[in-house]
Amino acid sequence: MSTTTQETPTLLRLATAGSVDDGKSTLVGRLLHDSKSILADQLDAVERVSRSRGLAGPDLALLTDGLRAEREQGITIDVAYRYFATARRSFVLADCPGHVQYTRNTVTGSSTADAIVLLVDVRHGVLEQTRRHLAVAGLLRVPQVIVAVNKIDLVGFDSAAFDQVDAQIRELAEDLGIPALTVIPVSALLGDNVVDHSANTPWYHGPALLELLEELPTADHPETEAFRFPVQYVLRPQAAALSPEFVEYRGYAGQVASGVVRVGDEVVALPSGRGVRVEGIDTADGSRSEAFAGESVTLRLSDDIDLARGDLIAAAEDAPVPAKELDAFVCWLNERPLRAGTKVLLKHTTRTVRAQVREIEGRLDLDTLTSEPGESLELNDIGRVKIRLAGEIAAEPYARSRRTGSFLLVDADSGQTLAAGMVTGARAEQRSDADWVI
Repeated sequence: MSTTTQETPTLLRLATAGSVDDGKSTLVGRLLHDSKSILADQLDAVERVSRSRGLAGPDLALLTDGLRAEREQGITIDVAYRYFATARRSFVLADCPGHVQYTRNTVTGSSTADAIVLLVDVRHGVLEQTRRHLAVAGLLRVPQVIVAVNKIDLVGFDSAAFDQVDAQIRELAEDLGIPALTVIPVSALLGDNVVDHSANTPWYHGPALLELLEELPTADHPETEAFRFPVQYVLRPQAAALSPEFVEYRGYAGQVASGVVRVGDEVVALPSGRGVRVEGIDTADGSRSEAFAGESVTLRLSDDIDLARGDLIAAAEDAPVPAKELDAFVCWLNERPLRAGTKVLLKHTTRTVRAQVREIEGRLDLDTLTSEPGESLELNDIGRVKIRLAGEIAAEPYARSRRTGSFLLVDADSGQTLAAGMVTGARAEQRSDADWVI
């Protein structure tokens, strides 16, 4: 068996969030500007708009607030994806909105992030939206949480003001079970501790924000998780005229969700439970002996088995058990409240099944960080639910795998996304079919 390993990636997926007016867009703009990641014509446009507003210098927030509505209102209302690079690594940055009604966008931007940078105004400390963003980061298991305590210049670079906010943040993070936390005093407007360490904060001995981002590990090395491969498409050429050697070809196309697969590996097809062996790995550039998480490939199997889109190919020695009942946290993203008995579609990897929310066990109180009873979940609420499925899915607890432990709830009529969910428990059906009501 090959012992080749994938080269350590240099790409970091980064999300930013914060309450309105905490300076998030300015911080992102400062990162882009001071790391020399913007073009001259972009900077010219920002300077031109800034002068039209009567500002003495460029408003770097305009580098990220790209929508016209955002610029006119001075707020961020959509997730804006930015790409920049330094000599040490490349970044994909999801700049998430601050308003509470756009928490759904924060969930979207944070769901695939290796790290999240949360802005807090040193003068205001921890606000409700700060608690919500930290709760989302904790539930989504974002591997690295960085809190930038901004506007430190407005309190005269006072270490006591920073220490007070730092203590609030660390207490909250501990209550939420966030293991990897870094708190940095910054001035996004002036650039203190954003790219380079500031002489104005001699009492702070940690890294500047960009220095830290360049050193952070990415979330998960492919070797650390079990192999999972959601089938997206079955390749079966129908015409012999294409090429005689491909007449009998049958492959399963998709993206490796986690782990590593190699030719000769024993795998199992779910939900059928049929065991087979990987006979070949094909790509657009030819055959491979192995494939890693994040790579799109086509697998050929030793036996011709019945597989379709939505099925999962998993490592035989550590395969999940197909489930029809889920315990989960959901972040409700729709203006119509969620109530017990609501019927939805549940999208898990490439599989979509009918589902019913059978019970709402509680709603997360962001002040006490405890679950409180409730008969419904309102927009942006985070709650625990029980879900029953009309078909099996190969789900795992989110604490084990962010990829196979996450799902979406979708409105069957409109196709609108209703909730983002994280599995806490999955099990086989325990009730009779008579209990299921479509």
